[in-house]
Amino acid sequence: DVQLQASGGGLVQAGGSLRLSCVASGIEIDDYAIGWFRQAPGKEREGIGCISSADGMTDYIDSVKGRVTISADSAKNTVYLQMNSLKPGDTAVYYCAASLSGGSSENAYEYWGEGTQVTVSS
Repeated sequence: DVQLQASGGGLVQAGGSLRLSCVASGIEIDDYAIGWFRQAPGKEREGIGCISSADGMTDYIDSVKGRVTISADSAKNTVYLQMNSLKPGDTAVYYCAASLSGGSSENAYEYWGEGTQVTVSS
């Protein structure tokens, strides 16, 4: 079975940082693009970035560029989402997902993990 386990969420003050982890089992992250998505209350889920673990290429949406870094540790089969300068608008449930093709569309992602809640207080 393929499992993606996201963790690391929590409550943080505005301006703070969090690092989320996504541990994969049943797949090798080097064979997939791993994306991070988030869903804020009352809003649709949006892709915020992804990484091609095999070559380290990353892509981010404009609203998080400069504040977010996605990285991968192939030895640990884990992908990270480092978020800095957090804002209340970053409050959401964050998900990781795996795709053979990558991109920002959630339809391209075959495997999904359970989300982890990030709450940013003002």
